Amino acid sequence: MTGDRAVEDLLRSEAPQVLGALVRRFGRFDVAEDAVQEALVAANRAWAVDGVPENPRSWLIRIGYRRMVDLLRSDQARQRREWEAGVAELAMAEPSRLADPPPDTDDSLTLLMLCCHPVLSTTSQVALTLRAVGGLTTAEIAHAFGTTETTMATRISRAKRQLAGAGARFTPPTDADRAGRTAAVAQVLYLVFNEGYTASAGTELVRVDLTREAIRLTRTLHDLLPDDPEVTGLLALELLTEARRPGRVGADGLVPLEEQDRTRWDRELIDEGTALIDSVWGRRDVGPYRLQAAVAAVHAAAATPEETDWPQIATLYLWLEQLAPTNPVRLSRVVAVARAYGPERGLALLADLDRRHGLADDPLTRQRVPAIRAHLLDATGERTSAAALYRDAAALTRNEVERTYLLGKAEGQT
Repeated sequence: MTGDRAVEDLLRSEAPQVLGALVRRFGRFDVAEDAVQEALVAANRAWAVDGVPENPRSWLIRIGYRRMVDLLRSDQARQRREWEAGVAELAMAEPSRLADPPPDTDDSLTLLMLCCHPVLSTTSQVALTLRAVGGLTTAEIAHAFGTTETTMATRISRAKRQLAGAGARFTPPTDADRAGRTAAVAQVLYLVFNEGYTASAGTELVRVDLTREAIRLTRTLHDLLPDDPEVTGLLALELLTEARRPGRVGADGLVPLEEQDRTRWDRELIDEGTALIDSVWGRRDVGPYRLQAAVAAVHAAAATPEETDWPQIATLYLWLEQLAPTNPVRLSRVVAVARAYGPERGLALLADLDRRHGLADDPLTRQRVPAIRAHLLDATGERTSAAALYRDAAALTRNEVERTYLLGKAEGQT
């Protein structure tokens, strides 16, 4: 690991702990989050020259406190902020008050759940999680989602105002709300990983920075909740999916699953992910992340495409559809059924599901429907129809790697 990468990982792991220390002291998540971001930037610059200090967390907390004073002083019109600035100065003057949190204190879970508060939209939850817990800059988050830094800064600021307006508190979950809040966090991390694994827009198929961050945060969640089978399933799913990434892009662009060189898949991630899903598969009430991890494990277990147990995958997707009846899941079942029982069965199922659930009109599946239909028609020999549908799918994607692949498939039909 390079020095820069090691420092980056250290800063991201310390960010939630530093933020937790500031929020506990002042009770102002909005201001503290800005102070932590500036402390991270200062550390990145200073440590590159002076090296990492002996106690990096204390260093970051100290800088964060000082920046907190500056931010609180910036709005002299508000008496409350004036008073809080005075409190901050007192804290700075008393070394005993600058002590680190107790060694067994980890604020990551509390912060994750605060950032995934139900008052926020999913997009705001994702953005705030990446910034407050992931330690990503606003510019990095904006780049990941194909928008401007100004737009993303506005979105994050609005999210923090919404939290304040809703009276959200920096408190650990209670037994009564732990399950619901954990599910919200898992959904956000799942979305972050998916956006990284297949970027919705841009010139790159994969955003490795996002997949890495999703896995890091999911590992954190798993460490904090080791007995939660769905959190374990989510980590297994991410690891097993990430293991295939080295084979997804070749010299000529996107490489579909059936054409990938499986020797390039990351066996270490496969072994870890398989062990995780095996450890929780026998638990009762199997949930959607465990089912998706099981699908990924079946793919990983096949040394060649021909050895893939597609009937088992089709069954797993049918089970998943009953738990999570979404159009993306339905489309995945179409693919599995087609591979298990032939393209004609797949086309018939696709037509039925589209008629009943409007797959072609759903923003989540609009682009994939013509692509899958084209692939199935191609397999039945209807090349002209397939070519037209490949072009339709290409016109609907904002990812240039996917577009190039689909247009290449269309050209190949003529």
